[in-house]
Amino acid sequence: MANVILGGFLVLAIGTALVSISIHKVEEGHVGVYFRGGALLRSISHPGFHLMFPLVTSVRPVQITLQSDEVKNVPCGTSSGVLLYFDRIEVVNILDAESVHDIVRKYTVDYDKTLIFNKVHHELNQFCSAHTVQEVYIDLFDKIDENLKTALESDLHSMAPGLHIQAVRVTKPKIPDGIRINFEKMEVEKTRLLITQQTQKVVEKEAETQRKRTVIEAETVAEVSKIQYQQKITEKESQKQMSQIEDETFLAKEIAKADAEFYAEKRRAEANTLRLTAQFLELKRYEALASNMKIYFGPTIPQFFADSRGGGGDASIAASAAAKKTLNEKTVEE
Repeated sequence: MANVILGGFLVLAIGTALVSISIHKVEEGHVGVYFRGGALLRSISHPGFHLMFPLVTSVRPVQITLQSDEVKNVPCGTSSGVLLYFDRIEVVNILDAESVHDIVRKYTVDYDKTLIFNKVHHELNQFCSAHTVQEVYIDLFDKIDENLKTALESDLHSMAPGLHIQAVRVTKPKIPDGIRINFEKMEVEKTRLLITQQTQKVVEKEAETQRKRTVIEAETVAEVSKIQYQQKITEKESQKQMSQIEDETFLAKEIAKADAEFYAEKRRAEANTLRLTAQFLELKRYEALASNMKIYFGPTIPQFFADSRGGGGDASIAASAAAKKTLNEKTVEE
């Protein structure tokens, strides 16, 4: 009885061990591929817990999310025979879940060693062998990553559809110290030259700015002078128009005044024409004689007398003759 119980426990223990071995877990971002007796099975499992035949079947996880493969210490021989070393080349890639079985079948689970690592070594050496140290280290260094990406994509498109290259990042290669020192000196000289060129550009820019400022100021002064000149012309034209208006006004007043005086004189002449009758002239004659009569006494009577007051004229002469005649008549009577 004890042997039966012991056998039962033994069977239970072995069954439990086999079940625990058969249960396995696939992490998120991966799929599981199965091998039995070294042969790849068709089944692929997704993230979670799964069962398999223990001791006979094995599982290998394959990442299907974005991953980065680093290729380190890659030697590279230039066309001039100088050996360079790239410390690290990083290749960012992603594998489609639908292409996992075909790629693992062709290139095993470690497909990246064949499709990425080895290809990076090959393409990088192809590039270096066609260029000099100057081109690899300085002139064309910024194009190495793009050239590697293009070459890898071209090969993977035919060799492993479903594996996509997202980016390639290349570090600066190591070069022999003697060459590196020369390059550093050359870079220092280039930097000085760039500083000189930039300083020259700054000076030229400042001179150009000053020239433009001077031109703008001159144009501003010219515009102001033009405006002031135009303003003076406008003022002169306004003054001219005002003067013309004043002259026309004055002329109109003078014409009106002359017309008025002419009319007054005309009316006065007409009135005098109507008044200058024979009786009126006789009256005026006697009034003139009366107003200008002067009596002189003495032994000598003037033969001629002219009044210098400006108002006598013929009337004064006539009055003087009349007075002389009167005096002679009085003398005879006495």
